[in-house]
Amino acid sequence: MKKALENRGYDNLDITILEELQMNGRISVADLARKIHLSQPAVHHRIKRLEREGIIQRYVALLDREAIGYDLLCFVNLSLNPHSQEVKCTVEKMINAMPQVLECYNITGRSDMLLKIVVENHRELNAFIKKLETLVGIDRIETSVVLNHAKTTTEMALE
Repeated sequence: MKKALENRGYDNLDITILEELQMNGRISVADLARKIHLSQPAVHHRIKRLEREGIIQRYVALLDREAIGYDLLCFVNLSLNPHSQEVKCTVEKMINAMPQVLECYNITGRSDMLLKIVVENHRELNAFIKKLETLVGIDRIETSVVLNHAKTTTEMALE
């Protein structure tokens, strides 16, 4: 990862900034500058460059899903039939409109798509699956309910 960043013209200070922002996206430029021993304008300039060039995509608040009422986290595997670009695009468009879907991936293997969803309870999960069943092109739905998590992070290793 470091090599890929270096090949794009980033140095160890940029990598340190990225690591710090992954841990705390709300750290002030002043605090970050003090922490990495660089001037505030230099840190600000580097952050703006990382944002402008798409390395930093956005800043978010990570919410505790259970605290706000989403008791179930599930992974849903979808198999499409027929396997056409038109079906894939139609299904993706419908999935993008579903607020329960946090993430959607086109994957290889037994299934064609993997969804990460949150719902309040089993009734909502059942309703969500029934809605998926009505979509043209979905051949098979396989749902896994998360019982607990062993690791959850948004931080990517840069070294």
